[in-house]
Amino acid sequence: MDPAIATLAILAVAIVAFVSGRVPIGVVAIGVAIALWATGVLTLPEALAGFGDPTVLFIASLFVVSEALDATGVTAWVGRQVIGRAGVRRRRLTAVIALIVAVLAAFISINGAVAALLPVVVVVAARAKIVPSRLLIPVAFAASAGSLLTLAGTPVNPLVSDTAVAAGGRAFGFFEFALIGVPIVLCTTAVVALAGGRLLPERRPATVEGSRDTEEAARTFRDEYAVSLDTTSLFTAEEGVTEVMIAPRSPLIGRRVCAGMRTLREDLLILAVRRGDAGGPNATDADPAGYLTLRAGDAVLVQGPWPALDRYVHSPEVIAVSAPDTLQRGVPFSRGARRAVVILAAMVLLLATGLVPPAVAGLGAAGALVLTGVLTVPQVYRSISWTTVVLIAGMIPLSSAIVSTGAAAWFAHLVLGFTGGGSPYLVLLVLCIVTVALGQFISNVATVLVVAPIAVSVSATLDVSVQPFMMALTVAGAAAFLTPIATPVNLMVMQPGGYRFGDYWRLGLPLVVVYVAFAVLVVPLIWPF
Repeated sequence: MDPAIATLAILAVAIVAFVSGRVPIGVVAIGVAIALWATGVLTLPEALAGFGDPTVLFIASLFVVSEALDATGVTAWVGRQVIGRAGVRRRRLTAVIALIVAVLAAFISINGAVAALLPVVVVVAARAKIVPSRLLIPVAFAASAGSLLTLAGTPVNPLVSDTAVAAGGRAFGFFEFALIGVPIVLCTTAVVALAGGRLLPERRPATVEGSRDTEEAARTFRDEYAVSLDTTSLFTAEEGVTEVMIAPRSPLIGRRVCAGMRTLREDLLILAVRRGDAGGPNATDADPAGYLTLRAGDAVLVQGPWPALDRYVHSPEVIAVSAPDTLQRGVPFSRGARRAVVILAAMVLLLATGLVPPAVAGLGAAGALVLTGVLTVPQVYRSISWTTVVLIAGMIPLSSAIVSTGAAAWFAHLVLGFTGGGSPYLVLLVLCIVTVALGQFISNVATVLVVAPIAVSVSATLDVSVQPFMMALTVAGAAAFLTPIATPVNLMVMQPGGYRFGDYWRLGLPLVVVYVAFAVLVVPLIWPF
């Protein structure tokens, strides 16, 4: 089979698999790499080259830095301090929240920024007597806008920067994205604040996860277990409390425990044990000495250092009822917060000055976070979004194959023929529309990896700079606002906001128009053809 035809066939199958949602994203990406080797399009080292690509390693390191800021409470603390002073008016509150999440997304990833602020925003909404559905979609959309502020904002940014270099252009600077990102963030903030009241639904979710602050959690524990707990000192920056359930087939089944004992694993203090509601707290099947013989489903309240709690709930012996990472967001930032901020600042300085390659700066920061005790090695591994890493690593060879087999040139001639081969603005508009359309159903990373080589071929054919094409694709890739499945953060706010599938496009469509206009009309003014 002709390599170009084989590549296009693999691309078509991959897009169908992505859109269907029936095959895990990581499986699709690995399948793409294997298919490129099996059809003879690429050699095995070429097909697997993405897994050793410096850009992939840099992106993985950014997840670690994000986890450090989140785990030490820095992001939640910043959010509480600013949002707490924003008042109760919806427009002002929306604008402040949007700006905060945008700035955080620029440094700790879109998903990390939204995950850190989601519980805070829900609580603030309740106190301001605003239904969460009026605030949470703006949070998700503002995070996507914030990804355009720095090189570290989204995996797409380092990808387009490397693609520009490979095409004979230059790398984008760390803060160079802000030239287009700042006006887009301001426009996004204005749209969600001014139009959100009319275009967003007013719904109350059946349940809201993660909306309790730590004092509320402490009172709940106290009431459920009928024990005396100090709600003011139960949760600190160093220690906390979490509730676990004895897992089926757990080795703990059959052991006699009581309050005051310590766990064999992680040496945590057992505050109380509970079995169901019928017999009352600590009563059912307890012997006169207060011991309870554990069985599957029993609940246990344990106290100890946050890292130990985190390790304990990930053991096969128990199932977490109250996740430590969720509860820890409600406490003041820990002593590791200062070290995390210093390491982040050092990484940003290295990236901004270009003293070392991005992968070196990112991996160095991740290593420093472990060596200084901010994160443990298990935390580092858990913090990395392996789905994203595998997706990028598996799709990079496809992007290369699209170029090497001539498929990109074929697509480029098709686009130029459709547009008449004249104005680069018109060609750019077509590419951005394709990017936006695909980005509503598949990952924007996968979308850009598919469209970028076509854009490179078009720029070469027109004999114009590749820089505006790469930056325009970044902007268009961020305009994933029309469906809840377009980005993880869109899905993240769906249940807490009580949203339906059709709620996103009403506010998202005006923003898509704004982003495409910026991509086609403003980007070439800053990065000329």
